[in-house]
Amino acid sequence: MFARRLALLVALFISGVFGAAWAESSWVQIEAKPTQAEAEARAAAWAATFPDVGGFVLGSGWYAVALGPYERTEAVAKVELLRAEGMIPADAFVADEARFRARFWPASAAGTLTPVLPPPTDPAQAGESLAEARAAEAQLSAGERMALQEALQWQGLYTSGIDGAFGPGTRASMSAWQAVIGAEQTGVLTSAQRADLLARSNEERASLGLAVVSDDEAAISVVMPTGLVKFERYEPPYAVYSARDGSGIRILLISQQGDQASLFALYDIMQNFEIVPLEGARERSASRFVLTGQNAEIHSHTEVSLRGGLIKGFTLVWPASDAARMGRVLAAMQESFTPLGSRAMDASLGEPLAVAAADLMTGIDVRKPTHSRSGFYITNAGAVLTTAEAASCGRVTVDGATFDLAFADAGLGIAVLTPRVALAPQTPGAFHTGGARVESEIAVAGYPYADAISAPVLTFGRLAALNGLAGEADLARLRLTALPGDAGGPVLDASGAVLGMLLPASTDSTRILPEDIALARQATALAPVLSARGFAPAAASGGGAMAPEDLARMARGLAVQVSCWN
Repeated sequence: MFARRLALLVALFISGVFGAAWAESSWVQIEAKPTQAEAEARAAAWAATFPDVGGFVLGSGWYAVALGPYERTEAVAKVELLRAEGMIPADAFVADEARFRARFWPASAAGTLTPVLPPPTDPAQAGESLAEARAAEAQLSAGERMALQEALQWQGLYTSGIDGAFGPGTRASMSAWQAVIGAEQTGVLTSAQRADLLARSNEERASLGLAVVSDDEAAISVVMPTGLVKFERYEPPYAVYSARDGSGIRILLISQQGDQASLFALYDIMQNFEIVPLEGARERSASRFVLTGQNAEIHSHTEVSLRGGLIKGFTLVWPASDAARMGRVLAAMQESFTPLGSRAMDASLGEPLAVAAADLMTGIDVRKPTHSRSGFYITNAGAVLTTAEAASCGRVTVDGATFDLAFADAGLGIAVLTPRVALAPQTPGAFHTGGARVESEIAVAGYPYADAISAPVLTFGRLAALNGLAGEADLARLRLTALPGDAGGPVLDASGAVLGMLLPASTDSTRILPEDIALARQATALAPVLSARGFAPAAASGGGAMAPEDLARMARGLAVQVSCWN
């Protein structure tokens, strides 16, 4: 292999030295960089291997690194040979020198183009007529005609099949391309227009480095912009591809075993990622979901499907300023995405992701709620009673799922939330209807520690009085120490009946109450208001005292965490 490569390099050196005498305008473009400094560094690196490296400014503002110059047929043969030997990137291609602007590498040739023999007269430069353009087009091979359709498709102008037949759809897209470049819209491209279209499309593809990536751990094959992203790490269920050279592009490949509940949990949790802006369409079905998001800085697109116990998908994130180019990348990823085999990413690979964890992914910011409170189910359909603070939230989630505000009553300090997606039947709290006994033992079920604990915590105390500090008949005073996250939680008696809802602590800075004093809105004051709004609570049937562990088990199905997002 070494001797073969050495012979190849010698041949390249000879052609580079002696070929200049008859050089024509073809080069093998091997890279394109967004800045001259990056391109100069890459040209210097390539020059250690090849004797005929050139660097040129492209019309798009990017900077190309190329080998040459060669006669056209020689360039075609050379790019095939070098790619087969693995000595140049797989997406290297033959480029005509006419598409290059000023030369910046080597420094001795900066500002110039390599002298070449005058190319054959281009009919377009001499004013190619419509009839001449048609005649030239008629000489195109089937492959060349399909290449034009692919280039038009890449520019976002053609959406039909790639078949080489120039029907009304292709003609319309050609007219659209002529409009883009400011030419007469005839629907028939001149020779120069075809060359420009192909050159620009090839240049953009090269700058993106579009190539099929087969990720064996994720068991996914997909086309990726390898010039803009690089593999970083595995963090199940994600394979993380971070931005290359400051491109701002990021990709997650998603792969895990699971069922519909797992799919829905992933749908909920991914909406908390900063890379999924809140503004955008959300779609979810029994076996698939799509999340789109956009803000002033970034756009993202996520799509995930469940098939045969495997959850597979991807997320593409890009700067808002790069929307047009990334639209083409997204289309390529959607078309090429293929699950491999019948397995998912090993959950023990790298750092496993716990869906309930607050710090979901290192390196990817997780959107945090402005605050979290507690709540509890009051109907079988999943309506939740919580504090009136929910009315001021831009978005509310209950245990991670998005809920809508049904109504709020500022006077009572309550809000009722309803699920956006139908839930399985819930077990609502049963409201106490009789007179509660003062100094009896009570418990509040809530989430005082936000995401630190994934289940409700029971805080035990006593019912101090059946009125407020100023004698309010609809309040109850509790002797217990509550935290802000407990507010909205149900106050339960020893039998598990709901005595009321815990209210937030007073924000009056002129009065500081003892830590072991809390207030609750009594169930007897809540029931009429809830019933009038169509959320009539169930009445407790009475019963004996429950063991603490049984009360805790009941609370797990009753209390929920309510998060406010803005």
